[in-house]
Amino acid sequence: MDAGLAEVRALQADIAALRRACEEPLAPREETSRVQKSFQEIYQSDSEGWKSSKDLKSQLGHLESELSFLSTLTGINIRNYSMKTEDLTSTEMTEKSMKKVLQRHRLSGNCHMVTFQLEFQILEIQNKERLSSVTTDLNIIMEPTDCSELSEFVSRAEERRDLFMFFRSLHFFVEWFEYRKRTFKHFKEKYPDTVHLLEGASSHYMGIRSASRPGFELLIIWKIKIDEEGKVSPKLDLLTKVPRRALELDKNRVIETAPLSFRTLLGVLGIEAALESLIKLFCTEENN
Repeated sequence: MDAGLAEVRALQADIAALRRACEEPLAPREETSRVQKSFQEIYQSDSEGWKSSKDLKSQLGHLESELSFLSTLTGINIRNYSMKTEDLTSTEMTEKSMKKVLQRHRLSGNCHMVTFQLEFQILEIQNKERLSSVTTDLNIIMEPTDCSELSEFVSRAEERRDLFMFFRSLHFFVEWFEYRKRTFKHFKEKYPDTVHLLEGASSHYMGIRSASRPGFELLIIWKIKIDEEGKVSPKLDLLTKVPRRALELDKNRVIETAPLSFRTLLGVLGIEAALESLIKLFCTEENN
């Protein structure tokens, strides 16, 4: 994911340069030389440069295709990106053949329905032997979204200044979010009289009610957890709502042990099959 993001940035920078060159009007000899020199700096490995506008447009199409592939693969689309650099090299460092540069990055984009804006700084220190870099500041802005579960994770990523964890976890979080939404919507459409989504398919809970037994209700709580290391996983729990009289008559403690039984059912059947088995219990009672 981290390498993919870096390649996305590089491709976008290349595309921007190619667009400017494609749109460049015919210029005098001096201006033409300047444009060619600029491209030689960008593509040092290509000693001949670009020979025609057709070549530039062909390469532009290729780069845009690669960028589109990376966005499809990761689900992350970078819409805007900019970088400014500041040379912090002192005279003493220059004498020791050292270089210190601060990069200030700004980008905005989305991962499916989740949009974000990032501002971060990277400090690079280079000497004769190696180049080291460290993220010194990270600020993440999430635009209004239904994913309230992301707020704590975003604060943790900012505190750790961990860009890799942010993009990796965001990718998997959105996959689980979309899966939960599709699953809830599927059961609502299949069992419209039994399944209830008070906050819509984007909600993190689903109600199962029996029309023939008023007061009996099961509530499925489906949350998406992101742990300290950024690992994303689903967490489903079952809550029961039954009349007091039913609790008194439940000598085998079936209602009391229902949440534990549900977790066991999840491990055996999986999420969708476990949910459908509960829904069918209520539907069978109504048919009887």
